[in-house]
Amino acid sequence: MPSDTLTTLATLVGARLRARGLLLATAESCTGGWVAQAVTSIAGSSDWFERGFVTYSNAAKMEMLRVKADTLRAQGAVSQQTAGEMAAGGLTRSRAQAAVAITGVAGPGGGSAEKPVGTVCFAWALKGGSVRTATRRFDGDRDSVRRQSVIAALQGVLELLED
Repeated sequence: MPSDTLTTLATLVGARLRARGLLLATAESCTGGWVAQAVTSIAGSSDWFERGFVTYSNAAKMEMLRVKADTLRAQGAVSQQTAGEMAAGGLTRSRAQAAVAITGVAGPGGGSAEKPVGTVCFAWALKGGSVRTATRRFDGDRDSVRRQSVIAALQGVLELLED
């Protein structure tokens, strides 16, 4: 996917957030801050991007985003439940009113029969609203899975802000 896709999506996300007077927080695991990097590459993003959490380890997810140990134990780090708690934590641990969370298996190792490489779970949330979650399966190498995840995350923010 061309890098201009990320720029276009990030620009659209910023315009929509600015129009609604909202701030965005990101809670990322497998993308390692790539969503935050994509949105902060847009000039003026300080008007609508509040902060990003890179919570690669389970300990970081629990400490920074208040993901429950029981959720991680029962569902695993790569689950819609964990992504949902990450997004909710991104809202409660920031001044943002919108949040996106990503957790997945980018590869090349770490996959399982239930959660093969390329499995990525997302959550999108608005303060005071419900949390939307989704699981996607992406093909390709580690970089491709991560890039596709960033694109899907930004597209999800746009969809969240349409309502």
